[in-house]
Amino acid sequence: MTTSTSTGVSTDPQSGALPVADSHDLIRVQGARENNLKDVSVEIPKRRLTVFTGVSGSGKSSLVFATIAAESQRMINETYSTFVQTFMPTMARPDVDVLEGLTTAIIVNQERMGANVRSTLGTATDANALLRILFSRLGQPHIGSPNAFSFNVPSVTGSGAITVARGAGKGETVKKTYTLTGGMCPRCEGMGTVSDIDLGQLYDESKSLAQGAITVPGYNSDGWMVRIFSESGFLDPKKPIRDYTETELHDFLRKEPTKVKLQGINMTYEGLIPKIQKSMLAKDKEAMQSHIRAFVERAVTFVACPDCGGTRLSEGARRSRITGINIAEACAMQISDLAEWVRGLDEPSVAPLLGNLQQALDSFVDIGLGYLSLDRPSGTLSGGEAQRTKMIRHLGSSLTDITYVFDEPTIGLHPHDIQRMNTLLLQLRDKGNTVLVVEHKPEAIAIADHVIDLGPGAGTAGGTICYEGTLKGLRASGTLTGRHLDDRATLKTSVRAPKGKLEIRGANEHNLQDVDVDIPLGALVVVTGVAGSGKSSLIHGSVSGRDGVVSIDQGAIKGSRRSNPATYTGLLDPIRKSFAKANGVKPALFSANSEGACPACNGAGMIYTDLGFMDTVATLCEECEGKRFQASVLEYRLGGRDIAEVLAMPVTEAEEFFAGGEAKTPAAHAILARLADVGLGYLSIGQPLTTLSGGERQRLKLATHMGEKGGVLVLDEPTTGLHLADVEQLLRLLDRLVDSGKSVIVIEHHQAVMAHADWIIDLGPGAGHDGGRVVFEGTPAALVAARSTLTGEHLAAYVGG
Repeated sequence: MTTSTSTGVSTDPQSGALPVADSHDLIRVQGARENNLKDVSVEIPKRRLTVFTGVSGSGKSSLVFATIAAESQRMINETYSTFVQTFMPTMARPDVDVLEGLTTAIIVNQERMGANVRSTLGTATDANALLRILFSRLGQPHIGSPNAFSFNVPSVTGSGAITVARGAGKGETVKKTYTLTGGMCPRCEGMGTVSDIDLGQLYDESKSLAQGAITVPGYNSDGWMVRIFSESGFLDPKKPIRDYTETELHDFLRKEPTKVKLQGINMTYEGLIPKIQKSMLAKDKEAMQSHIRAFVERAVTFVACPDCGGTRLSEGARRSRITGINIAEACAMQISDLAEWVRGLDEPSVAPLLGNLQQALDSFVDIGLGYLSLDRPSGTLSGGEAQRTKMIRHLGSSLTDITYVFDEPTIGLHPHDIQRMNTLLLQLRDKGNTVLVVEHKPEAIAIADHVIDLGPGAGTAGGTICYEGTLKGLRASGTLTGRHLDDRATLKTSVRAPKGKLEIRGANEHNLQDVDVDIPLGALVVVTGVAGSGKSSLIHGSVSGRDGVVSIDQGAIKGSRRSNPATYTGLLDPIRKSFAKANGVKPALFSANSEGACPACNGAGMIYTDLGFMDTVATLCEECEGKRFQASVLEYRLGGRDIAEVLAMPVTEAEEFFAGGEAKTPAAHAILARLADVGLGYLSIGQPLTTLSGGERQRLKLATHMGEKGGVLVLDEPTTGLHLADVEQLLRLLDRLVDSGKSVIVIEHHQAVMAHADWIIDLGPGAGHDGGRVVFEGTPAALVAARSTLTGEHLAAYVGG
């Protein structure tokens, strides 16, 4: 009997038609409303490379990550037992009517890798584990198991008596000694650095504990941390620290953990120095809050451990060698060199191990990270490097029919490196996988089998499908992306004359090779070069720490659903003060995180009900109707608007509102003007940070730092997350900054930014130890005319030279 489905595909085995199972070749989305999406319906072809384009904030991430990928991961989580699900993060179902044809989604995003002080590139991948096994098998002298080569495993020795429970010696007591050989350096505990603490920064010796002698952040005189010292019985809380006896000073600073009772509660007393070492110094500085980091930088000096030389490893691990190389030296090698060393090892006894290690190291090289070393702290990797590191484990995978989701994989890549990334994406597709890419770069959009363009604008002006089809059709579509896809910049006819220079002499951080260079002041300077050539090392290592320099790096903005542009930028402070002054009440009433919060939802606007391993249910607060404030607070007005109405305003409307009249607030207007300058005029000032796209967060950070005082502004890849049309607005902003008297230094790969520069410093010629030198400095026109570097060749092609 012949049957047919709604797809029209015959299932008659005699007809020769495809089976029904082969007809599921589309991912169907109907009625997607996540964030700013407006009932979006779209069909995405499987086993093809689909690129999602559109201006920053148009809804690309909402469709790809918050709808398709999120639902795939949620449904996979539901296949686990209830017990396992209690240990997994709960994920709410996306706001969508129909999602069909989903496959397992693997998300490879821009989030930086964990900044744990014990995490390196080698430990974050499988490479270090394989190396440890290799040295435990072939290293001479032989010192033990793979743990003996791990800087995270301490050596442990124990002895005692055991009782045999069964067998011939049942009931006998036998003395045993237990030994575990670890590779951790005992002095620095595997950190690689030791700290020297300036005691003068920890306490004021002229004061007593009761007077607030301890000056460490968080140690308030009436807080628990100080009460443990005051009420422990070891110290006199009214005695100045300079009058302490030798025993009291030891107990105050260095006493080992001791149980004490405070008001009937068992507590642990510990000296101030070990307490700080555990609570602050054990963390990576990049992961600390700004005020904690400032204290640590002021009070603590970190130097390489004199015992292990900064390698983190014990003497035994450093002594064991293979062909004259120990594991610390192997991890310090550039990965491309390490791959060659492993390739030269001919040991049939560990052939499978060498094969796996060789494959892992070659993957680093193939993906363009051969210039890194395995001992590189994972927290120092850029967003692009972290994303490519996550890709490595998927390149050699035998899995097919997987949906791979990428968020701007070309971030941090020079035009020369983008072709390599394109090849890797096509390889994933050609293995039978569906590849979804959110992207802005024309070179990456060019390889798409299918393009979906969202817009037409950002925020509430976006969230609809403007075009879906082929790349050729996109060019002819007339959408904002289609119009800008073939944009080419023109070189400046005249450049600004420098008003001075910033000298860099003998820069040798990371792979820099004693670089001497002068950076012109009063101009727009672009520092460029292939990934790993030393750009960030030069600027962040030699410029960012100087007086008068404001540095804006790629670090992500983090914020809860209570954070919004008004709280992040400091805009809410002058707004609250204006409301308080106009109504004669306290400013705290106009904060949804303080006294003015709705008591029913605690100022969240939503009631969140935790259902254990199932989705958390969010419902609109009936008391405040999502406005977040008490009804009595909403009776106070400024310029005819209440605080909830003001926070619902877009930036452009709020800028006009605070410019004059009763609501005139110069401090608020200045911040709003900066937000408008960076292209965020459409954002609601009370919109949760969790709903902002990557490009919007990048620009929010830029607007915040623009208000800081400093003559030199350093920007690290400000075009990240920006549409081709947004780049034009960014360039106009940079011009205004320079014309206002600032010097702007931009680390960038985007050719439009290079063409717009007054001066270019090009590093290279390659990456790692093949880079670290200045290969060109001069005007963009001179770089194009010379074509002596990779950057020059690509810029010449971009401007049509």
